[in-house]
Amino acid sequence: MKHRSRYSVVLLFGFGVACAQSGPAAPQPAAAPAAGTTVAANPAIWRVKGVHGTVYLFGSIHVMKPNVDWETAKVKAAISASDVVYEEVANLDDMAAAQQLAMQFGMDMAHPLSTKISKDDVALLDTAAKSMGLPGESMFEPMQPWLVSASIEVAPMLKGGYDPSSGIDNKLLAQSKTEQKQIKGFETLSDQVHFLADAPQAQQVEMLHRQLIELDKATVEMNDMVTAWERGDVEKIGKMENDELAVKYPAEYQRLVLDRNRNWAATLDGLLKDPATGSVLVVVGAAHLAGPDSVLKLLEKDGWKVERE
Repeated sequence: MKHRSRYSVVLLFGFGVACAQSGPAAPQPAAAPAAGTTVAANPAIWRVKGVHGTVYLFGSIHVMKPNVDWETAKVKAAISASDVVYEEVANLDDMAAAQQLAMQFGMDMAHPLSTKISKDDVALLDTAAKSMGLPGESMFEPMQPWLVSASIEVAPMLKGGYDPSSGIDNKLLAQSKTEQKQIKGFETLSDQVHFLADAPQAQQVEMLHRQLIELDKATVEMNDMVTAWERGDVEKIGKMENDELAVKYPAEYQRLVLDRNRNWAATLDGLLKDPATGSVLVVVGAAHLAGPDSVLKLLEKDGWKVERE
C-alpha cells in the first residue's frame, strides 16, 4: 500500500471522489495541535551545479500535519534562489480536472466491484468504509479497483491529523504562484491517473487487497515515514517506500518508480546541460530521491555531482 502515496494527485482527489458518490462530507483532518506544539523538521535537500545554472532537489510529503515547520534556512534559500519550479504535476491544484479524469477512467457501471474482488475483500471494504463514516461497500460498486484504493487511502491519514492542503508540494505550488515563479510539471494529471487506471485488472485487484489487509497500519506507517523525512533520514525512506516493492512486485516497481525516475532524470540532465538554465527547484515525492534507483543516483550516473545541502 505504501507506494501508492507517491502519487500527489491521487492522494488529493481520491477521497473526494468517493464522497461525491455517497453524499456525506469527507472526514476533516484532526483538530490542529495547540499553540506551542510546532515540530521543527530538518528535511534533506540537494544541489546539482549545471553548465551554468543550479538545480535544487527537495523531497515532498504529499500530506502533512499543519504543525510541522519544514522551511529550514537551506530550504528557504533554495526557494528564494529559484525562478523555475518543477513539480510532479504543474496544475496539482486543479481538482475539477483531476476528478473528471477519475470519473472518466475510474468508473465501470456495467461491472460492479463485488464481481471483481473476493467476498472476503468485499467484507473488509464494507468494514473499512463504515469505520470512516461512509455508508458501506455499496458506494464503491461502480468504481474500478484502482479508484477504490485511492478513495480509501486518504481517510486514515485525515484521522491521524494529516492534511493534503498542508502537503509540501501543494504549499510550494501556492507559494510559487504568489511569487510568480514559472511552474512546470514532469507529468500531467492524466499521466498520474493512467499510471493506476492502465494497470491490468488483476493487478488492480491485488493492490486493493493488499491495501485492505494493511489499512489499519496506514497511520503508523505514515507517521514513521514523516518522522524519517523530518530527520532527513533518506536511507530509511528508501527502505520503507521502495525496497519491498522492488523485491515483491518488480513489475510495479519498474512502472511506478524506476521508469518515472529515469524520465525525470533525463529531463534534469537536459536542464543541467542547457546554458540558459538559471536556478531550478525540483519538488517530487521523497521516495523518488531515495535508494539506489533514485533520481539523484541516476544524475550521478550521468556524470553530475550531487551535493546534499
